[in-house]
Amino acid sequence: MVRPRFALPAGILLGMIISLAARADSLPWFDHVVIVMEENHSLSQVAESPYLNSLASRGTLFTQSFAVAHPSLPNYLALFSGSTHGIGNDGRYDLSGPNLASSLIRAGLTFAGYSEDLPAVGFRGDSHRGYVRKHAPWASFTNVPDAVNRPLTDFPAGDFTALPTVSFVIPTLSNDMHDGSVAQGDQWLRAHVEDYARWAVSHNSLLIVTFDEGPVFTAPADARIATIMVGAHVRIGTSGQRITHYSILRTLEDVYGLPPIGEDQSASTITGIWN
Repeated sequence: MVRPRFALPAGILLGMIISLAARADSLPWFDHVVIVMEENHSLSQVAESPYLNSLASRGTLFTQSFAVAHPSLPNYLALFSGSTHGIGNDGRYDLSGPNLASSLIRAGLTFAGYSEDLPAVGFRGDSHRGYVRKHAPWASFTNVPDAVNRPLTDFPAGDFTALPTVSFVIPTLSNDMHDGSVAQGDQWLRAHVEDYARWAVSHNSLLIVTFDEGPVFTAPADARIATIMVGAHVRIGTSGQRITHYSILRTLEDVYGLPPIGEDQSASTITGIWN
C-alpha cells in the first residue's frame, strides 16, 4: 500500500479534530439577541403549530427544556435575573438585585423590553389592556432604567440594526397563548418575528422563542416547554441537552462576558448547537 504523501501523524490529526470541534462548539458573539416569551403550554401542546415548526426547521429545537417554577412571574424573574427571589405568585414586587439589563448596561451594552399594549415608555402599572406587568420582569426592578421599558410599537421593524444588544418581546395575554389559542399565538409569531428571524441568520444575530411554563408544572409530561433558537451560528436540528430558564440566561452572560448571577451560577451553558 502506498502511503499518502501528505498524511498527518495520528496524534496531530486527532489534536486538530479536537481543536476544530471545540472551536465549533464555542459560544459565538451575537450583535443582537431577541427573546420572545409565550405562555402556559407544553412542548407537546404546540408540536403541531405551523409557524413554530417552521422556526424549528431552520434552527435548534430543545426537546428537554423546562420551566423552574409556577406561576408566571417567578419564571420570568428566573430568566431575567437568575432567581425567583422566593416568589411563588404573580403579585407586585419592587426588586433591586442584579439582572440581565443591569449587567449589560454596566458592560457598556444595551437592553430593551418591548411589550405589546404597554401604554407608555417606563410604565410600571400592573396592567393595561392586554399588557400585564408580571410578564415584563424588568418593570419589577427599581435599578432598571424606565427608558428600556418600551411599547412593542417601538420595536425597530424597519431597521433591525437599531435593536439593542439583547431585547425581549412580550405579546399581550391574547397573543401569547395565555388567553388566546395556540393557533392565534402561532399566527402572531409569524406576523411579528419572521422578518427578524430571516434577517438574524445573515446578520450575526439570534432569535430565541420560549415559554414561561407548561399547563401543569408538577406533571413531568407537561413540564417540557418549547424552546427554539434560530439565527447565525445555530445548527439545524434538535438538542437533547436539559436546559431551563437559568441555562438561557447563563448562555447570554457567557456570550457577552457578564458575571453569572443567582441560580445560573450553577446552570450549564448551552452547548452542541453552535457552528
